Amino acid sequence: MRDKKADVKELISEKQNTVPEGFIKVTDNPVAGLTSEQKAILNRKANIMFNNGNIEDARRIYITTGYSDGLTRIGDHYMDKNQSLKALKQYTLAHNSRKAEPIYKDIASVISALLKNENN
Repeated sequence: MRDKKADVKELISEKQNTVPEGFIKVTDNPVAGLTSEQKAILNRKANIMFNNGNIEDARRIYITTGYSDGLTRIGDHYMDKNQSLKALKQYTLAHNSRKAEPIYKDIASVISALLKNENN
């Protein structure tokens, strides 16, 4: 009988390249060709949008400019709404491992619990 952990590792390996668009695998490189001044102007507009509750438009601008503080705030917003996978995506784009790590640990705990249930 095959080891359950090996089965899970194999399944994960097979599925890694089939992650749906918009999950975690996205580019984190800001648009090339924007000057620092243009980025600052866009980030100010995005900050206003964020403060007015227009989270999605602000998120798109922060991704475009690569503004990590803005992406972290978007992630915090998602965490407040109990949308941890959306938050993880933003933290990952912001290279904020301090905020992403607890989410990874939660995911690992869920997988571990599932594996334990499979073995019983």
